[in-house]
Amino acid sequence: MLGKYSVQGVQGIAAERTKKVAEIIQKSGGKVNAMYALLGCYDAALVVDFPGNTDAMKASIAITKLTGIGFTTFPALPIEEFDKILG
Repeated sequence: MLGKYSVQGVQGIAAERTKKVAEIIQKSGGKVNAMYALLGCYDAALVVDFPGNTDAMKASIAITKLTGIGFTTFPALPIEEFDKILG
């Protein structure tokens, strides 16, 4: 998940909010593998695992409501699974 701060999002930066984001991901069935602050086109990167796209979408909306950060989510497959699909 790549995030871009809004004005509201920047004003609310806090370690406590980051913990709440991780809790939202877990409550949505996901697992946080890593979180990064970025410089450039995006401000945040969250490497997460979800059971499915619906769970990721639910978490993304909840995080945006909490933080004011807009996220773009990129579903991904391990290359081994991709190779199996291609047969």
